[in-house]
Amino acid sequence: MALSNTAVPIYYGMFRDAVLRGDIPVCKEISMEMNRIDRLIENPKYYYDDRAINGFIEFCENECTLTNGDPVHLLDTFKLWAEQIFGWYYFITVTVYDPKSGLYKPKRIKKRLINKQYLIVARGAAKSLYESFLQNYFLNTNDETTLGITTAPTMKQSEEVMDPIRTSIVKARGPVFKLWTMGSLQNTTGSRANRPKIASTKDGIVNYITNSKVIALPMTIEKLQGWRMKCGTVDEWLSCDINEDVIGAMEQSCTKGSLDKQDYVIIAVSSEGTVRNSVGDTIKLELLNILRGEYENDHVSIWYYRLDDIQEVNDPSMWIKAQPNLGKTVSYETYELDKVRAEQNPSVRNDILAKRFGIPLEGYTYFFTYDDIQVHRKRSFWQMPCSMGIDLSQGDDFCAFTFMFPLPDGSFGIKTRSYISSSSHEKLPLAIYSKYQEFINEGTLVVLEGTIIDLGEVYDDLDNFILENEYDVRAVGYDPYHAKSFIERWETENGPYGIIQVRQGARTESVPLGELKKLATDRKLLFDESIMSFTMGNAITMEDTNGNRKLMKKRYEHKIDNVSAMLDALVAYKECKDIFEWWTTHFTERN
Repeated sequence: MALSNTAVPIYYGMFRDAVLRGDIPVCKEISMEMNRIDRLIENPKYYYDDRAINGFIEFCENECTLTNGDPVHLLDTFKLWAEQIFGWYYFITVTVYDPKSGLYKPKRIKKRLINKQYLIVARGAAKSLYESFLQNYFLNTNDETTLGITTAPTMKQSEEVMDPIRTSIVKARGPVFKLWTMGSLQNTTGSRANRPKIASTKDGIVNYITNSKVIALPMTIEKLQGWRMKCGTVDEWLSCDINEDVIGAMEQSCTKGSLDKQDYVIIAVSSEGTVRNSVGDTIKLELLNILRGEYENDHVSIWYYRLDDIQEVNDPSMWIKAQPNLGKTVSYETYELDKVRAEQNPSVRNDILAKRFGIPLEGYTYFFTYDDIQVHRKRSFWQMPCSMGIDLSQGDDFCAFTFMFPLPDGSFGIKTRSYISSSSHEKLPLAIYSKYQEFINEGTLVVLEGTIIDLGEVYDDLDNFILENEYDVRAVGYDPYHAKSFIERWETENGPYGIIQVRQGARTESVPLGELKKLATDRKLLFDESIMSFTMGNAITMEDTNGNRKLMKKRYEHKIDNVSAMLDALVAYKECKDIFEWWTTHFTERN
């Protein structure tokens, strides 16, 4: 087939027909990507060419192997994804130097349309193998000297992309590798014709014919900057807690050089994340904007597989929405076992829903479960006695206060008040900035001008907040770090009684953390503010060999410390329980 600006891509056409027939159910995000591809077909300036994708398929099935050395029969999904990369082209005019005339002249060149592909698909879809095939292809089918880079949160994960390439070299199934692997690596002084043309070395996998290579690097911006790569693959960019946009750094490196040579591709694959509001979620927000058509970027391919609703977890016929290779690279039995495990073990439910079914749960937690952090109906605790917890450990840019109102049935009403400096607020990543805006709108988060928070200003605002709501604060629990001036003023104005110091650590936190967990599981922490749900969702605990737990304190912007303040409030309440007993008895008798 010659270049055509009206042709329907072969493998996409087969996929679309299967979807329209109802053979393959797809989620909303895949449907939106299909709409984007249909617009490419209709756009006269974009051309489809089947030769490159068929060449890729032929190379993979003839030369490549699986990690264990078995021959390859390329999956339909791999053909569909790769066709997006290799199938689409457009023409641009650039100014290039003509050595014959010594002048710069306009030149019309053919360019590949897609230079970034994002693939979000459930665990077990052989994503790393797909990356490996692409790296292998770019390394060995280009007559230019190129560089391929693969990166992942750990170097061990990066090696999952490198290992199938090494195996294919050793197996040498096809004619290309059989020819290129002839000779001996020990032949360092004889004829170059008697040496292998491709080998795995300590510098990576090297093609000596073109001096091209593929290397594995750590997932940090400082390690990935400056490389002029042809093919870059990023593994698990969404499911780990990264603070740097490594994909952006790789793209900046790829765009170096003359315009007619910028033919790079970056493939970013991952399962759905369990760490909310990190850089990965910021990137995902941008991808969703592209899918919805809020802004156009035809150079990006997005395949986002997931279930549309949590109710579909109980319907095996819908699982293919999240795992398109179900029954091929991962079995239905594996999914069924994980579904049952999620029902029986709530502590792993969120991880399974995210990793197996592509359902990102807001505030994934290692301590509180998804059900624990659901917001209750609106309540007012006007004129009621309470215990106040204070966490000022990040007082230079964030302060958290939590009020606990003991109720006669053993439950606790929860209200919060938090403060952040304007400087810290402006530097937040997009995903977390949007979340903080929700807290500001509900009135639980106050932005104070400046780089460093003035605790005097915090005290004045908090005092007004307590007076407006007429809260009867009878006990105060606080961590002593950075709290001296605040507590001294509180003691001066309200008296010393009921002020309890709660030092952070497993010795003081383990028991109250267990009590908070039980109260949350029984739905006896009655909070109606999304900031509390978000905070509990980000609460992670560390456990020592004796089973003692403490909150893990990470100095990240999204680690709001209202849970720590709630723990302080609970300890203060228990220490001063006699202050609350008369009111609880009186309230019960009155009702």
